[in-house]
Amino acid sequence: MTARSPAGPTGAFGPFAGAPVDEVPRPDGITATPPGVGGDDTPPGDRSPRPGRGGRRAVGLLLSVLLLAVVAAASVALGARAIPLDQVWDAVAGGTAPTGATVETPDGLEGTEEGAAVEDGLGDTATIVLEMRVPRTLLGLLVGAALGLAGAVMQALTRNPLAEPGILGVNAGAAAAVVSAISFLGVTTIRGWIWFAFLGAAVVSVMVYALGGSRATTPVRLALAGTAITAALYGYVNAVVLLDTAALDRMRFWTVGSLASARMETVWEILPFVGAGCVIALFLARPLNALALGEDTARALGTRVPGTRIGSMVVITLLCGAATAACGPIVFVGLMIPHLVRSITGPDMRWILPYSAVLAPVLLLGADILGRLLARPGELQVGIVTALIGGPVFIHLVRRRRMAQL
Repeated sequence: MTARSPAGPTGAFGPFAGAPVDEVPRPDGITATPPGVGGDDTPPGDRSPRPGRGGRRAVGLLLSVLLLAVVAAASVALGARAIPLDQVWDAVAGGTAPTGATVETPDGLEGTEEGAAVEDGLGDTATIVLEMRVPRTLLGLLVGAALGLAGAVMQALTRNPLAEPGILGVNAGAAAAVVSAISFLGVTTIRGWIWFAFLGAAVVSVMVYALGGSRATTPVRLALAGTAITAALYGYVNAVVLLDTAALDRMRFWTVGSLASARMETVWEILPFVGAGCVIALFLARPLNALALGEDTARALGTRVPGTRIGSMVVITLLCGAATAACGPIVFVGLMIPHLVRSITGPDMRWILPYSAVLAPVLLLGADILGRLLARPGELQVGIVTALIGGPVFIHLVRRRRMAQL
């Protein structure tokens, strides 16, 4: 006998909501067809996966990787200062600037990192490309992957389609820790900010989980606890910034989200955290699939629900803490990308997570490129561009009838 959701032919909760009853992935990732359900000619007892579906997903993932490579190359080649492509290639291939590549700072470029390099006498092509654009691109890849994975895990954990790093207070915790370090301890480097932001994100994640009920936690209680803590911490941040003008000056670009100050040191600082978070997230794909069917069902299938929740909170802390520390709070990337991915792959977290890790950097680097080109010879910070792009796109996704739902 086929059990149907109270909401009708589709489920109401979890990443499997919106999926037809005859296409519900089991925790092992196989799409099962219950007996007597479905519009095809599948025999009632046949529960084998539909042929070709996994192959299409794999091809789509490969195409996404190729798209990411193209966008990353464009991020290195394009910027606030126009550099011929042959000089960019020579700088990347040989690590030295072509003769006569040094130029004067164009009007309006003084406010950008590339303009500052020119003013310091470091304006040759190799310096611009290798010491600024390449680290900026690598940082965008890491931060984009971190935000994409964190958003997907958050939405699966809370079973909330609007979940983002801000809903559990992670961004607020990182921001509060960084402001405290700047104002009270005099920390002025990104290397110092990273550790404080990570600590703040970790502490707030534990607080949210504890206030949400610990073992008896529910998605609603987690969301309410995160919202309350976020409001309190942002009030603290605003108070400190208003009272300390030095903190306000130092956080001007960080608070809107920016890749402009990227350095290889920053990339190396956040790489261990992002790498660990990505690995743990991929291992949580199957438990999150089971958890989406409901806690009782997940327990019956052998999933350790408290362990899955704690592991998910660790992933969110590692990824969002590192990303926020390096670039500031960047919105809509972790919120929008999982929706786009789900419309391509369906509700299986084994595919949602890798797709999100690949496509989120495409969005972030694309927004960064637009910010550098549209305001040339100056630039718009990436957090502003993602907000401008993400708002209308997300409204469009919400209004689409065929949008994949949780």
